[in-house]
Amino acid sequence: SRAEAPEPAGPQEPAKAVSGGRRLASPLARRLLRTAGIDIATVAGSGPGGRIVRRDAEQAVQRAAQAAAPPVPPTPAAAAADSGMQLPPGFGEPAQATPHSRLRRAIATRLTQSKRDVPHFYLKRSVEVDAVLRLRADLNAGAGVRISVNDLLVKAVAAAHTAVPQANVVWTEDALLHFESADVAVAIDSARGLVTPVLRGVGDKSVGAVSAEVRRFVRAAEEGSLRQRDLEGGSITVTNLGMHGVDEFSAIINPPQSMILAVGAIRSVPVVRESEVVAATSMSLVLSVDHRAVDGALAAQWLDALVDAVARPYRLLV
Repeated sequence: SRAEAPEPAGPQEPAKAVSGGRRLASPLARRLLRTAGIDIATVAGSGPGGRIVRRDAEQAVQRAAQAAAPPVPPTPAAAAADSGMQLPPGFGEPAQATPHSRLRRAIATRLTQSKRDVPHFYLKRSVEVDAVLRLRADLNAGAGVRISVNDLLVKAVAAAHTAVPQANVVWTEDALLHFESADVAVAIDSARGLVTPVLRGVGDKSVGAVSAEVRRFVRAAEEGSLRQRDLEGGSITVTNLGMHGVDEFSAIINPPQSMILAVGAIRSVPVVRESEVVAATSMSLVLSVDHRAVDGALAAQWLDALVDAVARPYRLLV
């Protein structure tokens, strides 16, 4: 999304309303307040005519977070006594009470908003990955190259966006936004928490470039050096729990994106080919979709394009 230009500082005044009682506010400021669950009527605007701009929204979110943050307790017992913590019924004193980090609170807010406000539906496909595994082995035979299955899946997502561009969209209150660039977020579970940095223009990047950028994001996530821009944009996220032995799962959409692809573990399975049972290597894909932005038939077309790209992965190198 386009960043707002800084507004000159000035005395704040209550945000004025236009016809119908709607507050004057920039789209970005309105989205920040809605994501944080802050009533726009309580925020003063510093922009022209009392318009609420990004700085006003960020300051309101910061004030709300500071007001909601519990004091750091020396012991679990002190936490219950000093902060008035209400334990769930039937639970005794906890062994430890860990205050929520800013990142954990942000994740909780966004995912709660997504499950509450976004009408999810889910499509599942199993896809054979023998060709992907052969391609990865060929690519990794070169010195210094370490391509993962996930790197190839990210490229396959970009190929599906190219084949079915109508699904490369984001829902907003005012319009359905269509994008030409295949910007794909990847879920990274770091010691600091879950983050979803965005790879931009994946369709124009080589598999090696995608792999290098993912590794850079992983390092930045561990170091806590990801920039805000790294976490913005994209219409889809790829999240993979296959390395943990999870066969399949349904993920929660990361708003304002319209889809998230959940990738399961790679398993050896029996399949029937020409009336004979043979062994194949397969994995499960579950696509969570925002029904406001993408209808079922369109999502099915997109998933079919993804499966086709995975089945013939050498085309991803072109």
